[in-house]
Amino acid sequence: MGVEGLFLDERRLALEKARGIWPDRVITDYLDRWVREKPDATAIIAHRDEDATTTRLSWRELNERVGAIAAGLAARGVAKGEVVSFQLPNWWEFVAMHLACVRIGAISNPLMPIFRRRELSFMVRHAEAKILVVPAYFRNFDHGGLARELKREIDSLEHVLLVGGEDEDSFEATLLAGAKEHALGPGSGMDANDVVQLLYTSGTTGEPKGALHTSNTLIGTTITFAERMQFGERDVIFMPSPLAHQAGFTYGLVAAVVLGLPMLLVDAWKPACAVELMEKHAATFTFAATPFLSDLANFPDVEKRALQSFRLFVTSGAPIPPVLVEQAQKRLRATVVVAGWGMTECGIASATPLSGHKVLDSDGAALPGEELRVIDDQGREAPRGQAGALQFRGASLFVGYLKRPQLYEVDSEGWFETGDIARMDEEGYIRICGRRKDIIIRGGENIPVVQVESALYKMPEIAEAAIVAMPDPRLSERACAFVTLRDGQGLAIDDVRAFLAAEGLAKQFWPERLEILDRMPRTPTGKIQKFVLRDMAKILTERIAKTIG
Repeated sequence: MGVEGLFLDERRLALEKARGIWPDRVITDYLDRWVREKPDATAIIAHRDEDATTTRLSWRELNERVGAIAAGLAARGVAKGEVVSFQLPNWWEFVAMHLACVRIGAISNPLMPIFRRRELSFMVRHAEAKILVVPAYFRNFDHGGLARELKREIDSLEHVLLVGGEDEDSFEATLLAGAKEHALGPGSGMDANDVVQLLYTSGTTGEPKGALHTSNTLIGTTITFAERMQFGERDVIFMPSPLAHQAGFTYGLVAAVVLGLPMLLVDAWKPACAVELMEKHAATFTFAATPFLSDLANFPDVEKRALQSFRLFVTSGAPIPPVLVEQAQKRLRATVVVAGWGMTECGIASATPLSGHKVLDSDGAALPGEELRVIDDQGREAPRGQAGALQFRGASLFVGYLKRPQLYEVDSEGWFETGDIARMDEEGYIRICGRRKDIIIRGGENIPVVQVESALYKMPEIAEAAIVAMPDPRLSERACAFVTLRDGQGLAIDDVRAFLAAEGLAKQFWPERLEILDRMPRTPTGKIQKFVLRDMAKILTERIAKTIG
């Protein structure tokens, strides 16, 4: 497989050298260091929900498994620059697979466990993966059966290996037991500027795009982020976010290995189990979507649990409701909540400081080595406080989309079009107003969606809220509010209007329809899928029109 669409020319290399953020190292360099310096220290604590078992690996034990897997992959013909796809939950095998790929210079292609035939068929074929590693079964789904079907359909796919399998395609028998005597030692088959990760963005508006990252784009800003968050040798990284998502991959796997910290993994989110594990293993940090924080903050008697070590919760991906921040800080008393902004293509690019400055009303300011700006419709930098298109450039910017160079929206000055609408204040802090495709224009006026949603979260009846556009023949669009309610609560549209009036929101910003759901449609990382809600609102509007007609 080639990496057509790779934008890493001499100009970018010179720019990054001047920035001084890229470390020019690969992740196995750090693994080798910890094996030398603290071989018996804990590297991974991996909890599996289905059988309630926990596997603990030291750096030496992890390295032994990485070497065996690397040898096994090489023996099956995986060469430098070729893609290895793996659809694994947050198991130790995921971590070992990525490190093994780096050992031999292969490109890791993590795939979300929730993906099924439609997504997997496209991604594995598009990546031209030679090997696909999946669980035999996970959460009552036959991943092994689907993988075998894909092998018959995709010409490039030569091997399917099953974690927990019992046949000739068993991961354990093929890559672990059979390869230990030929295990590969320290070092790597790749350079820090070689492509190390192929990660597909969500395909909510068309086919997924395969974002390409190098070791430098992933590791450099992980280090600056860790410095900003004041990581130390006593930190324990708790990672409930999928490792196959950039948040879990970079701020779980990469951060833990680079910093030499224990990584506590869970493969299914259950608040009671999470709290127990966080207590037992003295977790200090996590990076996850807002529903995870909400579950922790609302966990019964959480303030009585031994969570004194848990000092930091970082969230990005969607603006965090201020009421949730206040609730978490009250009930998780030792915890600082940090809000940030990021995406698959650049990791987390902005964050609020540990002091809590502007955490209630912003998504942070640019991290070292990163730049953000807001531009107007004419491409000029917008006045502070005015909403416009958010652009990014910096050390963590990816280097292209696989086989789709035309989609790499980076201008001659290095600015990347993020697709988000934001405003920036006088201190350089941004507030995300929504995605460009999520904008609601009612009679020519933009509705401040995030502001309205934040107000709704203050209502005691509401657990979650999302505002989307519904078509309107006269005004073009009107706002429709989808909400879930707390136990035993009821809500009517008049209640919402009265509350927003008391909050001082202009009447034209109020939602004009209220829909109550049992649960919100979500991505695998917990973000609300607004495209699903928009489709629901459109269908509701069409039904009403037919009834009136």
